[in-house]
Amino acid sequence: MSVQDTIKSQVTSHKVVLYMKGSPDFPQCGFSANAVNVLRACGVNEMFTVNVLENPEIRQGIKEFANWPTIPQLYIDGEFVGGSDIVTELYQSGELQKMLQP
Repeated sequence: MSVQDTIKSQVTSHKVVLYMKGSPDFPQCGFSANAVNVLRACGVNEMFTVNVLENPEIRQGIKEFANWPTIPQLYIDGEFVGGSDIVTELYQSGELQKMLQP
């Protein structure tokens, strides 16, 4: 399975997927910490996370998958949402909460 196939499988088999640096309990950058905090503020308790620091192929592959150069990257229902700034803006406008509804 290629890296792109692995990423596609991850984003399509979980409702909320966050590619980040570190883990939700121990984020390794402020942007990743912010994304986790915003998701938790939306009531998301279960999210599939991928620590890109542990896998250089995924770290590069996710940038190509979404054509987005930075980490973190949030996917909801298989769709790319954005990075930390976009997630924050969507949260502040109330749009993120709507996207996360069952």
